[in-house]
Amino acid sequence: MGQHVSHSDFEWSYTEEPHATRRKEILKKYPEMKRLFGRDERMPYKVTAMVLFQLVSIYLVSGRPWLQVIALAYCLGGVINHSLMLAIHELAHNLAFGHSRPLANRLLGIFANLPIGIPFSVAFKAYHLEHHRYQGDERLDTDLPTALEARLFCTTFGKFVWVLLQPLFYALRPVITYPKPPTALELVNTTVQMSFNVAVGYYLGARAVFYMLGGSLMAMGLHPVAGHFISEHYMFKKGYETYSYYGPLNAITFNVGYHNEHHDFPAIPGCRLPEVRKIAPEYYDNLPQHNSWVRVLYDFVTDPEIGPYARVKRKHRGL
Repeated sequence: MGQHVSHSDFEWSYTEEPHATRRKEILKKYPEMKRLFGRDERMPYKVTAMVLFQLVSIYLVSGRPWLQVIALAYCLGGVINHSLMLAIHELAHNLAFGHSRPLANRLLGIFANLPIGIPFSVAFKAYHLEHHRYQGDERLDTDLPTALEARLFCTTFGKFVWVLLQPLFYALRPVITYPKPPTALELVNTTVQMSFNVAVGYYLGARAVFYMLGGSLMAMGLHPVAGHFISEHYMFKKGYETYSYYGPLNAITFNVGYHNEHHDFPAIPGCRLPEVRKIAPEYYDNLPQHNSWVRVLYDFVTDPEIGPYARVKRKHRGL
């Protein structure tokens, strides 16, 4: 089973999350930062291009041998789908059409959701915005692993399995720990997605469905682009709860690696987050950071100092 993790509890904090304070300081010192606020006008075109690429790919792989389908799902389809997931992350912040057109952002999210196969784009917004507002809150931040996860997956082998099963935990954790009644738009998202999945299965067969769903699940688990799930908030250095990644995979993930910058300024689209660091380097250059998501995954699995317990938690404000 390998080494047991050295922690037996989360890192409890009794201070506010750091991003609101840093945002206020930076805006006071660099008021020109506000010019970066707004939307990414190219986002609808990027999303449309990726969805169309995947639709063509789904059709083309439907007649290929299974081994080719699996390899293509892992190396190509899953990467594009993961990029679409991060486009949905941008859309959760209304960064395609702006805050004045929330429905347009939601509808583009439902469209971006199609090749992924798992209907989540509408529900993701509500949970994700609470992750920003209540970072570390033991009840409201569903990005935090549960105590049961931390206890069960506390060895080297256990952490390896946990990484493989990340999609399962991300999908089920909010439903179990913090269920919310579905909205009408969530039902639309689910109906559209399930209808699309059934149509693909009916007309193109199991290989096409696997390319969609299998690719999405593999690229959320033991996959280089999935390293951001762990790199963003797992405590690789004591006292620091958010980490940025400045490696090349930002180019295909809407700069989600600029995670300190994103939490400091969630109203700035990913395409302009590198400018945040350029304007205020003294706030970011000296923070602990990552340069390889593959190394993040390796260290998470093998280092006994890191594991599901390596997260900063805060008592729920209502308690």
